[in-house]
Amino acid sequence: MKWNNITQAMVLLSLAGPGIVGNFLVFVRHVYTSALGAEKKPVDLILIHLAFSNMIIICSTGITDIATVFYFRNFLGDIGCKAVVYLARMAQGLSICTTCLLSVVQALTISPRTTIWTKIKPQTAWQVVPFLLLFWIVNLLISSNLLRYIKSGGKLNRSVAGMFTGHCYMLQSRHFIKWLFLCLMTLRDVIFQSLMGWSSGSMALHLYQHHKRVLYLYSSRLANNSPPEIRATWSVLILMICFLFFYWVDFILSFYTGFTVTHDSILLNIKTFLDLGYASFSPYVLISRHIHVPNVLHTH
Repeated sequence: MKWNNITQAMVLLSLAGPGIVGNFLVFVRHVYTSALGAEKKPVDLILIHLAFSNMIIICSTGITDIATVFYFRNFLGDIGCKAVVYLARMAQGLSICTTCLLSVVQALTISPRTTIWTKIKPQTAWQVVPFLLLFWIVNLLISSNLLRYIKSGGKLNRSVAGMFTGHCYMLQSRHFIKWLFLCLMTLRDVIFQSLMGWSSGSMALHLYQHHKRVLYLYSSRLANNSPPEIRATWSVLILMICFLFFYWVDFILSFYTGFTVTHDSILLNIKTFLDLGYASFSPYVLISRHIHVPNVLHTH
């Protein structure tokens, strides 16, 4: 193997391995909590769905790229290529939508009980199921063009296709189709990221105001330690900053490679890293910083 392939393999393994383990731990933890709890909490179901979506991203994107780096034979074929690329794109959309739903539900959870927002706060896990089903339908439709234009590289004239992964190639589609699905993806991302920005900002502002109100209750020694609500704020901010960084850099590269049909392996490798980055990093944010907000917030 060449040194650049060895380096790429190490990066992929360092993302895919811990990413699968981290998301599996989050998945099992909240399935266990939800199964044993008398009341099924909406946040538990949302985190289960987020972890599941992240595992699809890692398995469909990371595992196939690792196989390509190690020169495994093309075992996918046309059907396998369509399935892998389609699942990866769909799961990325599910991750965006689920992260937004998590942020909105958390913002509604810590909002004062006197506000109108508490009336639309989901009380049980079953109330978020319709939203998750809607996310699946929307992302299945938005990614449906890939089922036609993704082909296996073994039976394809590479001069008429742009490289998508090591084994799979994407045919050049008509400009109308390209712009249609690009507009649908952009509309989805603008809507959900706007909601995500509003809910995260609202939550951070509420926690900051609450901290200012109760700061006098702490002694100088305790004030130096971050209270639970401040740690919760940092959890949200770190998760959102992580998401926005990986999303926007990936969006710029996707826009460039999609319209230039580039064969630049460096850009495609960077894009693979960005595709796996949020899915691999986010579970450890959730594990290291418990996102549930303390009940003391509801006393104000």
